[in-house]
Amino acid sequence: MSLSFCGNDVNNSYSVEKGVLSNGCFVDALNLVPHVFLLFITFPILFIGWGSQSSKVQIHHNTWLHFPGHNMRWVLTFTLLFVHVCEIAEGIVSNMEMKSNHLHLFLPAFMGFIAATTSVVYYHNIETANFPKLLLALFIYWVLAFITKIIKLWKFADEGMGMEHLRFCITALLVVLYGLLMAVEINVIRVRKYVFFATPQRVKPPEDLQDLGVRFLQPFVNLLSKATYWWMNSLIIGAHKRPIELKKIGKLPIAMRALTNYLHLKDAYEEQRQHAEDLDRTPSIWRSMYRAFGRPILLSSTFRYMADLLGFAGPLCISGIVEHLDNKTEVVKMNKTEDLHFGVYFMSSTELLQNTYVLAVLLFLALVLQRTFLQASYYVTIETGINLRGALLAMIYNKILRLSTSNMSMGEMTLGQINNLVAIETNQLMWFLFLCPNLWAMPVQIIMGVILLHYLLGYSALIGALVIVLLAPIQYLIATKLADTQKSSLDYSTDRLKKTTEILKGIKLLKLYAWENIFCNSVLETRGKELTSLRTFAFYTSMSIFMNAAIPIAAVLATFVTHAYFNMSRLSPAEAFASLALFHILVTPLFLLSTVVRFAVKAVVSVQKLGEFLQSEEIGDDSWRNGDMSVTLVSSKKQTGTTKAVNRKQRYKMDSYEQPMRRQLRPTETEDMAVKVSDGYFTWGSNMSTLSDINIRVPSGQLTMIVGQVGCGKSSLLLAMLGEMQTLSGKVFWSKVPDCEMLHDAYIREYDTDFSHEEQSKNRYSVAYAAQKSWLLNATVEDNITFGSPFNKQRYKAVIDACSLQPDIDLLPFGDQTEIGERGINLSGGQRQRICVARALYQNTNIVFLDDPFSALDIHLSDHLMQEGILKFLQDDKRTVVLVTHKLQYLIHADWIIAMKDGSVLREGTLKDIQTHDVELYEHWKTLMNRQDQELEKDTEVESQTTLERKTLRRAFYSREAKTHIDDEDEEEQEEEDEEDNMSTTTSRRSKIPWKVCWRYLSSSGFLLVFVVVTSKLAKHSVMVAIDYWLAAWTSSGRGDLSGNDDLHTNASNYTAEHEAMRNAEHQSYVPVFIILCGAGIVLCLITSLTVEFLGLTAASNLHHNLLNKIIHAPLRFFDITPLGQILNRFSADTNIIDQHIPSTLESLTRSTLLCLSAIGVVAFVTPASLIALVPLAVAFYFIQKYFRVASRDLQDLDDSTQLPLLCHFSETAEGLTTIRAFRHEARFKQRMLELTDTNNTAYLFLSAANRWLEVRTDYLGAVIVLTVAVAAIWMSFYGLQPGLVGLGLTYALTVTNYLNWVVRNLADLEVQMAAVKKVDSFLSTESENYEGSLDVSQVPDDWPQHGEIKIQDLCVRYDPMLKPVLKHVNAFISPGQKVGICGRTGSGKSSLSLAFFNMVDVFDGKIIIDGIDICKLPLQTLRSRLSIILQDPVLFSGSIRFNLDPERTCTDDRLWEALEIAQLKNMVKALPGGLDAVVTEGGENFSVGQRQLFCLARAFVRKSSILIMDEATASIDMATENILQKVVMTAFADRTVVTIAHRVHTILTADLVIVMRRGNILESGTPQTLMEQEESMFASFVKADM
Repeated sequence: MSLSFCGNDVNNSYSVEKGVLSNGCFVDALNLVPHVFLLFITFPILFIGWGSQSSKVQIHHNTWLHFPGHNMRWVLTFTLLFVHVCEIAEGIVSNMEMKSNHLHLFLPAFMGFIAATTSVVYYHNIETANFPKLLLALFIYWVLAFITKIIKLWKFADEGMGMEHLRFCITALLVVLYGLLMAVEINVIRVRKYVFFATPQRVKPPEDLQDLGVRFLQPFVNLLSKATYWWMNSLIIGAHKRPIELKKIGKLPIAMRALTNYLHLKDAYEEQRQHAEDLDRTPSIWRSMYRAFGRPILLSSTFRYMADLLGFAGPLCISGIVEHLDNKTEVVKMNKTEDLHFGVYFMSSTELLQNTYVLAVLLFLALVLQRTFLQASYYVTIETGINLRGALLAMIYNKILRLSTSNMSMGEMTLGQINNLVAIETNQLMWFLFLCPNLWAMPVQIIMGVILLHYLLGYSALIGALVIVLLAPIQYLIATKLADTQKSSLDYSTDRLKKTTEILKGIKLLKLYAWENIFCNSVLETRGKELTSLRTFAFYTSMSIFMNAAIPIAAVLATFVTHAYFNMSRLSPAEAFASLALFHILVTPLFLLSTVVRFAVKAVVSVQKLGEFLQSEEIGDDSWRNGDMSVTLVSSKKQTGTTKAVNRKQRYKMDSYEQPMRRQLRPTETEDMAVKVSDGYFTWGSNMSTLSDINIRVPSGQLTMIVGQVGCGKSSLLLAMLGEMQTLSGKVFWSKVPDCEMLHDAYIREYDTDFSHEEQSKNRYSVAYAAQKSWLLNATVEDNITFGSPFNKQRYKAVIDACSLQPDIDLLPFGDQTEIGERGINLSGGQRQRICVARALYQNTNIVFLDDPFSALDIHLSDHLMQEGILKFLQDDKRTVVLVTHKLQYLIHADWIIAMKDGSVLREGTLKDIQTHDVELYEHWKTLMNRQDQELEKDTEVESQTTLERKTLRRAFYSREAKTHIDDEDEEEQEEEDEEDNMSTTTSRRSKIPWKVCWRYLSSSGFLLVFVVVTSKLAKHSVMVAIDYWLAAWTSSGRGDLSGNDDLHTNASNYTAEHEAMRNAEHQSYVPVFIILCGAGIVLCLITSLTVEFLGLTAASNLHHNLLNKIIHAPLRFFDITPLGQILNRFSADTNIIDQHIPSTLESLTRSTLLCLSAIGVVAFVTPASLIALVPLAVAFYFIQKYFRVASRDLQDLDDSTQLPLLCHFSETAEGLTTIRAFRHEARFKQRMLELTDTNNTAYLFLSAANRWLEVRTDYLGAVIVLTVAVAAIWMSFYGLQPGLVGLGLTYALTVTNYLNWVVRNLADLEVQMAAVKKVDSFLSTESENYEGSLDVSQVPDDWPQHGEIKIQDLCVRYDPMLKPVLKHVNAFISPGQKVGICGRTGSGKSSLSLAFFNMVDVFDGKIIIDGIDICKLPLQTLRSRLSIILQDPVLFSGSIRFNLDPERTCTDDRLWEALEIAQLKNMVKALPGGLDAVVTEGGENFSVGQRQLFCLARAFVRKSSILIMDEATASIDMATENILQKVVMTAFADRTVVTIAHRVHTILTADLVIVMRRGNILESGTPQTLMEQEESMFASFVKADM
């Protein structure tokens, strides 16, 4: 056929007799003009001088400004494009009906499509460059197009055409669209005034984008980029080269910051509160959440509805395509020429939808749109959820800062509850928000689905739907059960962790006493319970998965079987496959419904808890400390503080206290007094007053001491002055500082420079306060001391010297830049306390409160602190100091003394006053002072507690340094461990899936299980395909009879009836096989879901069991070089992942992968041609998942690592409330909380945006697959492909879209989770100690060692084959029953020798022979159980006293009592409830250090061995007790060999033999007397130094 614009089948194509416009062809040509005009104008602008057009405002993002109507324009343009596609399709189809080609039917439409595309590209570029004048071209284009289309429409109407003609409808639509676009353009002119106005409007980009730190661009990019997350490309692809770090994700946009959202929520909540107070009920958090975040939720729900409705297009299009292919043989070509106007054919509106290719394209478009809407809905809810969480966190934090202390101390609000609020309840609400659109979208989806099913299949569909609905409650039941079992297994796992922690902390003792296995078994016992509840968990999980897979099969079975037996009409393939697709759509909401309902219930509970928390009591308003007025505090009524946010200089800052009005005080009240309390009655919340009748004054600039017995209310008095207690009556006055003193106050908050004079004086009232229980931040030592004040080197140095912290700081690995606190390095009590005191000294405040700063310090440090810190440093500064103490010897330094007794003041005045007026009290003090002085003398002989603390610290780090000499093998492991943190890891390594680790995981569950899982999975998916294939065969059966024999209809009717009966019988013969297949499918679903879960469980239990055994039997060296936290992590976080997360991820991964594979298989079988198109798609998919997995892992890590500091900050604040409030640092802490929240939210937002990025891409790929399959199937059906199979292929292609992204998401999750297996696995390769020994147990006499004779021959010992020997060629002989003392400087090898007796270290040369047996040949268990040792650090385990003395349960009570008596503990234990069965808390915290040491002695006495080794065992006992002990050891162990390792020489002066060691050699040995006589002997010098 020749091509001609107007066609040449009618002669008058070009005639214009009836007027130019009456020629349809001319009108169409006229329509070309605007399009061509636009292309001519825009192309030069787009392609030429675009590079030179630089933007007016330099900015780094290329999409930063939106003209008015931006989104509207994008939506309209996309609609326009769609209508143009319809117009082209209509033109082409109509053209096929004509005799010759009429180009004018589709060419203008095609040009229109190109012009519309160009218009939007052009617009985007103008917007980016902010050059609105160029929009004029578009305006002209819309006007011209509008006019030409109107002419066309008017002509059509003239001809008498109407809505029944498709082309008329399309033209009318185009008129509307062009009109609207014209209106949008006019609006831009109206707002921006860029043309026709004298003064165009100047615009600046949004504030966020002027800040280069904002990297989250979702709110600022254009609509297309928003919908497809195009702006994420650079981030995700860049992750492949270099890991994503916090710097890379930048800050949050202002609208998403926690502060912004907090203000919204707070305003809404305040409003609710006002409202509630009027009606006298509690304010509704739900309502305030709705007020603050309701709009985005509505938007998201709208998107969700659109997506759900579009979702039904899939089944309908399938039904249409299959039906038309099915009936195409029967459609007779009607004569179509009667519908000619303008000499061309006009199609009717319905006809287009009967074209199968058109349906295929429609299906594709519907899928793309549906997926875009769905992802948009997800994104909006997630963003809102994150905003809500940020707001709630800020709200909770503000409340924490105002909580009344009595609440905390009386246990109404525990730290645990607060942590739960932060970690659990806010997340519950966030998740509820994520799932919340489902709540109202699902019912609509279900109802629509059922209606459509009914329309397709009649009443039998309702039976299928009924099956689904009846089984849904069971789903809900399973879901609730799941939640319960998870709780119980959590309890067990915390219990198990507690036991494991104890074992690891006391591992040295356990090994020395050969008790590893007893403790190991107790952990395994708990683990057994945990596994039982995990089994229940696994069972319910698998049931839930099973229900999800089996319900659709059951529903399909019920529906089609009833249809076959009760419906007269045959089931057509179109109906069958459309309803199959519908059932698949229906299952998802029902499965999710149970989850959503569960979350809704949880959310209600969370809101309730949150409400109670926000309503709890607050401390009284703090105005009295900011100003100079006396305020009577009445805080018994619930105080709810107002919080104001001030936006100063466009900078956000939180300031929660309004400035109170100041009024001048009368001069009498301020006379050199810092604080005065008059008639004070204070309470901790109950109405009983804790402090009563308090009248005191604290003179300013002087040292006031508060003394009294334990529990008489000294600390309470300080807190009462600070306003932490509730005041029943009375007043607290704080004086104002004279102005001259203002000058040396250099301390100004760093982030707010414009302080007024007034605010400075408020700041003056910050009180430096060191609480009795030390409180540290998770920060460096320096940050803990400066505490937000500017760093001043001189001052800092002075403070550190005063608190003698320098030696401790020198021990830390990074000096004062070392992280301490919960997550950092553990310091001892004394060290912590000194840091807190240093903090109080460093602050430049007028008043310093020190609450018993000496309690954890030994005498030297206390003296130093008193002299240097308090008397010198603070008094030189003329600061007012209030000191609570028990050390009465310091009273002589006090300027003013307050003596307390039973909650009231006993005496007040100077020491002289008290001496003259209350002699009795003074005498009492004197006797106490003398006693303390004696202690002092004793104490000087002692190697002080501090030295000990420093030693333990040194030990902790010795292990870290040792890491540097690890052998190569270990280093490789180490490298693997660190691989995750390593920057330079190559690209390939980061995108690889850890197959090796997966294999380790699977093999640890046993090969049989793996085999069963694999076969059942494959069988299940084969059966599923078989069911659907059978359905296709069934519905297509017996169609062939119809097509050939058209003459049947003319035959007698009885023949037809017979034929019908035959056909029905044949039809029903398909049913039994169908039922069998469905049944098999359901059974296999059950088997697979159970086996996968139990595979996971077996693997988990084996991995944990092996890990525990390996670690408990590892040599001591392992624990020196591996940080405790690292080992504990394997048992907590990693084990938890292996227990609960991996099985479900694995299940989900295999299921979605197999579904995708089976779908591709079916597609390949139905339309082999479409495989060619699948190759490029597969390549695209490969790259998408490769990039995504790497980026996702990085973002996941960022999310995890930013969450921890946030939770820590909350618990830290709750613990240090009084300190923070005394220091007046609320604002700084709030600021920090907001930063941490924002950082965490940024990471989470990016993670969810990355998930959307992936899903949009995989969904579009899926849509393309559907399109190719549909086109290929339609094309092949002309070559005799059965319609049933077309339906089958399309249904399967549709499922691919749903499951492709799950494959990638699960792969990414599994990769993250497999890291846990890898870490556990790396520990499984540690060497165990050699427990066997070369001698058999039977060869060792039962009572060995009988005598306790020890020969040490040429002994060489090292800790590790790579390290230098610590003992070199040591020779010694100890005869039975001798008392031997070993001494030497630190590091001389004393302790190593004691460990050598137990074969705990590597004896590589020489031997130790005890009673004739070389100990290296003995089995370890035997050797260690026959000797006893007392260690330097006392270790007690939680349990009973009996368990601590004798965990093996071998001794009688008498023997235990005897041991306790020897250890001077009998009376104390008798007094305890339960006697021997009295409780010992974790670490023995309920006994003092001295008592713990005595228990350890008793433990050694219980084991009646003839050799006792004491390793510096008396270090933490006071002198008196120690003397008793020495005597006891001499008497109780008179006939046994005792080896004492001493660091205080006087303890071994009575020994029979003294060995002095130096650098791993024996320097001298002999009786103490002989050694003392030698002037130059080392021992003599030791004794002199010790005297």
